[in-house]
Amino acid sequence: MADTSFMSAEPVVKLGMSSTAFFDLDRTLLPKASGPIFAHHLTAEGLGSAAANLPGADLMVSMYDLFGETRLSMQLAQLGVRAAKGWPVEAVVRAAKNAVPDLLAAIPDYAKLVLDQHRSDGVKLVIASTSPVVLMQPLADALGFDDVIGTRWRHESGTFTGDTDGPFVWGTEKREAVLEWCGENGVSPGASYAYSDSYFDTPLLEAVGTAIAVNPDARLAIVAGLKGWEIRNFDAPPGVLKFLGRELQEWTRPFRRPELRPMAHWEFSGLENLPKSGPGIVVFNHRSYFDVVAMSLVFAKIDRPARFLGKAEMFDDPIIGPIARSVGGIRVDRGSGSGQPLRSALDALTGGDLVMIAPQGTIPRGRAFFDPELVGRPGAAWLAKESKAPIIPVGLWGTEKVWPRNQKTPTMAPTRLLSSSRPTVSVAVGEPVDVKRRSVDADTRRIMDAISALLPEESRVSTDPTPEQLAKTFPPGHSMDLDEQGAA
Repeated sequence: MADTSFMSAEPVVKLGMSSTAFFDLDRTLLPKASGPIFAHHLTAEGLGSAAANLPGADLMVSMYDLFGETRLSMQLAQLGVRAAKGWPVEAVVRAAKNAVPDLLAAIPDYAKLVLDQHRSDGVKLVIASTSPVVLMQPLADALGFDDVIGTRWRHESGTFTGDTDGPFVWGTEKREAVLEWCGENGVSPGASYAYSDSYFDTPLLEAVGTAIAVNPDARLAIVAGLKGWEIRNFDAPPGVLKFLGRELQEWTRPFRRPELRPMAHWEFSGLENLPKSGPGIVVFNHRSYFDVVAMSLVFAKIDRPARFLGKAEMFDDPIIGPIARSVGGIRVDRGSGSGQPLRSALDALTGGDLVMIAPQGTIPRGRAFFDPELVGRPGAAWLAKESKAPIIPVGLWGTEKVWPRNQKTPTMAPTRLLSSSRPTVSVAVGEPVDVKRRSVDADTRRIMDAISALLPEESRVSTDPTPEQLAKTFPPGHSMDLDEQGAA
């Protein structure tokens, strides 16, 4: 016989905890509705005809995925309870268990990071959803959740009756169910968290100490903004904003094309070496502020967003800072000695993202700019060791001719833009670096050697720069000795 104890309406055993994180399921823990996955496995158990006959089911799912919950979609969901009349409990339990691998595969990696962080902090985990408990319980067990709050289907003699056993857990009913659970389990709502995408979960979000709007529908996004709640998406790092399911880097991709950057002639090679999916550490040599433009074109060409580490000064700028954070930039304050930026980059790699980093840390100044030997910091090698992600080298050349460091803006003279004398900027992407992941220092040398190998021959020839050439390597108004060596 199937284990049906989890469908009982009896109170659960007290767990003696003080803080719990409550997660909605559809469009929160999962990026879309779970209904199609459950329907597939219910059909495999011979129950699909009843599910397919539910009025408006297909339209409900499509509208839900796009816009979130509505009163109409919830009315149709209530009809789903009636559709289950006559279904054998054992068959539904089997279908729910068979659906677990598909559901687990759909959960974004950033959601798993959040779950792991709560566990490490001693916070218990509970799914709180309108969905039927009988369908959610196997997934909750597989994820290591402590309990499930949801709509319970009444069953008699091993068959569902088509009625609910208790309230339909939605809106204020969900809040009441969570508060009741907290009272039974010694949990303080004020010390707890709630994650949801739906405006109709506002009562629950207001009832806990920390509310997080995940992939929020339009109305919840407004409420969250007014109340100062965190807004995030579990398929992107914290702080990355999305609109209609796409982040800023995706919306701006059509405008990030070489022909729209006419201050240079562009040459790209080796783009096929960049991973089409999954994590990757993209390293490049730093010659100019214009390097950021060159790299943004690279990621636009491969149709992938990328996270990047940047100086604190950029993130502290009142205009550029919010934009940098909204696309997944990671603030680096070199004076603090904090390891948090690298930990954030590691989270991004764990989430399956590309991370862009300049191992040199900054544009070399003075004679160091002309040194054939590239000197790198160990951050990229440390990330490779910890994440096991591949390191993809990129060699940049000519960006400093478009935007020398001693200029506040790129060279935009009309004569240059309209003539064939525009400088050439080359972007060469190499094969993954053969790092050993044993010695960070040794791997850093391998990384810098791989970048150097992608640069033109002239980069490997020692030169005696003129005072004018040296001056171009310093920020505007810099008064340091032009013979100074090193990077700052």
